Amino acid sequence: MSGGSDESSPSSRRSSFNSLSRDLELPSEQGCLSVVVLGASGDLAKKKTFPALFHLFAQGFLQSGEVHIFGYARSNLSDDGLRERIRGYLKGASEEHLSEFLQLIKYVSGSYDSREGFEKLNKEISEYEMSNKSESSRRLFYLALPPSVYPSVCKMIRTYCMNPSGWTRVIVEKPFGKDLHSAEELSAQLGDLFDENQLYRIDHYLGKELVQNLLVLRFANRLFLPLWNRDNIDNIQIVFREDFGTDGRGGYFDQYGIIRDIIQNHLLQVFCLVAMEKPVSLKPEHIRDEKVKVLQSVNPIKHDEVVLGQYEGYKDDPTVPDDSNTPTFASVVLRVHNERWEGVPFILKAGKALSSRKAEVRVQFKDVPGDIFRCKRQGRNEFVIRLQPSEAMYMKLTVKKPGLEMATEQSELDLSYGMRYQNVKIPEAYERLILDTIRGDQQHFVRRDELKAAWQIFTPLLHDIDAGRLKAVPYHPGSRGPKEADELSERVGYMQTHGYIWIPPTLA
Repeated sequence: MSGGSDESSPSSRRSSFNSLSRDLELPSEQGCLSVVVLGASGDLAKKKTFPALFHLFAQGFLQSGEVHIFGYARSNLSDDGLRERIRGYLKGASEEHLSEFLQLIKYVSGSYDSREGFEKLNKEISEYEMSNKSESSRRLFYLALPPSVYPSVCKMIRTYCMNPSGWTRVIVEKPFGKDLHSAEELSAQLGDLFDENQLYRIDHYLGKELVQNLLVLRFANRLFLPLWNRDNIDNIQIVFREDFGTDGRGGYFDQYGIIRDIIQNHLLQVFCLVAMEKPVSLKPEHIRDEKVKVLQSVNPIKHDEVVLGQYEGYKDDPTVPDDSNTPTFASVVLRVHNERWEGVPFILKAGKALSSRKAEVRVQFKDVPGDIFRCKRQGRNEFVIRLQPSEAMYMKLTVKKPGLEMATEQSELDLSYGMRYQNVKIPEAYERLILDTIRGDQQHFVRRDELKAAWQIFTPLLHDIDAGRLKAVPYHPGSRGPKEADELSERVGYMQTHGYIWIPPTLA
């Protein structure tokens, strides 16, 4: 989206999106749309899925005469009961829009392996499609459910709820398995029921504004083309930090750990966009082909380039085993064996209960040869892409300090979205990805071979952690994490800048 007023009409917003769709050669879809949210009474549905649908409706991407929304879950609720449950999470539009949206929602109760429940669901969808009198129809199933029920739910959809006169698409949430074997087993089960173009494996990080900007930055700006390689870049960090712990979800988190929860999916997707080669075009398959290639070029992870941590107090949660070795922090170095990146470490780092909350990509360039200003101690050039919060891109540069003396200091060229795009609402990731699914654009979803390549990188390490061959070291909540992680970053080449802090600009 570009700078300017956000008072544009729904039709102009749709026009802008349709223009991009033509560029991507996506088909124009028509016909009534049924969106089915399975797990409708759960947290994910009320906090993310329904609000995303509501925002699409408020912006005019979903029309009341063209769409109907069905919630399906085991809870014994009425239509109004579901509406009241989600009402408090639907914000950012008028009461009129809210009331109109809520009337589009119907609730069906049933179990996830019940013929009767899915036959009833299909009957409700079919009645809506017949009343709409459209020549064709579209069905989108969003599985806001734990992966353990995916096979049974998908089998029910395939058997009882397929669209007889248009497309059927299914969105599935991570985690997609716990290792290569379980992921392949799940992929095979779903692959027996649906074609790959019907499955949309969602990773919400791929819907974030700054993540989607990565391809544009790299391949639409001549500035970066000659710099983005091992000749100029010393190291790249992809960082995810949270300032809170597991917050009562310790038992669930302990089954997965920070690598499965964050690094193997979210951060690895960002890594792909940072490291991949230029695709032939913007067609989804061309982009996903390049992501698979770079994943297949990653060398096996070395134990001496991994640091695991667990914050003190994690095992105080009664749902966490006393002998748990599950990491709540991890720093992992990936090395890519190809012409562009040979010798450049990619440091993927994620942790809970740290000193701050942020997600960013930090590209650190090599030292200036023949440093006549002797300013190396002040720090290297860095290009930083701040994914959240306070979305921004800034380039750290050495400049002359104002005054009569020839003194240097570090400053930045800064594009902060809050300043540059003051009147533009940045879409939530789920809004964008649901809209992509409706449009049939799989660019920002994970393909089966991509998922396999990702698990091939991390499964040996995860099995070693599960077997106790790597131990998590303790760290204080509210700290930067284990000191060993900073030592690892320094050992592989990262040079920390001291005395410089980026401060997000404000309107004041």
